[in-house]
Amino acid sequence: MWRYLTLYGYCLRFSFSRAMEFRVDFCFRIVMDVFFYFIDIVFFRIIYLHTTTLGGWDENQAMVFVGCFLLLDALDMTVLANNLYQLPQSINRGDLDYHLIRPVSPLFMLSLRDFAANSFVNLLMAFGILGYFLSRYTGPITPGGLILLAGSLCMGFLLRYLMRMLTIIPVFWWHRGQGLQMMFWHMTRFIERPDRIYTGAVRVLLTTVLPFALMASVPVRFFFEPFDPGLFLHVSAVLAAFIVVVAVFWRAGLRAYSSASS
Repeated sequence: MWRYLTLYGYCLRFSFSRAMEFRVDFCFRIVMDVFFYFIDIVFFRIIYLHTTTLGGWDENQAMVFVGCFLLLDALDMTVLANNLYQLPQSINRGDLDYHLIRPVSPLFMLSLRDFAANSFVNLLMAFGILGYFLSRYTGPITPGGLILLAGSLCMGFLLRYLMRMLTIIPVFWWHRGQGLQMMFWHMTRFIERPDRIYTGAVRVLLTTVLPFALMASVPVRFFFEPFDPGLFLHVSAVLAAFIVVVAVFWRAGLRAYSSASS
């Protein structure tokens, strides 16, 4: 574990050094994400001009939810996005060879080596937005609730990563994965809506097979509502299932991989 933390520390140092060499891009990324945050916050503000509740949440609760899904997006853009964007190209060009021969997990390097330092400021802003909306929440806030919120957001972040990987791994066989990845990005819009607005078969789909509705909504529900062991077991089971599926699928992809030397 310490070896991986040390290695990731070197990755962070390199990423920040490189980001400082392209300051225009650094500033543009900040402006772009500020605009994105502004649009999402205003969207929910407008909704609450016409209703008092959405998915059972009042405006203050909904804004905490907004802070949560903005934080998940900022984490993805900062920690994972650059790496997963490049992964299909590495598979197709045979660059995966360099990672398979190293004495560390190839998934660790392929998923985390490039930290988007130009999005780090936006990650801090997302934390600030969530903190601001939590400070405006008039209900009880307990240390246990905050810990449960943070822990379940980590589960949501991991689930988002696993689902993204499932759209990338088919590149081992198809060699082009733009269609699946575009579908993934379109479906992330479901993360930005309270899970209780979905009913029937759509709700079952979005909380099991394509569990986008679990990623931000469930952490907020754990924070606002009495702890529901059944819901926690459901989220844990879905996450465990996706971990197993991705692990099996990844190994199958490696067996089908045609390296640059083959």
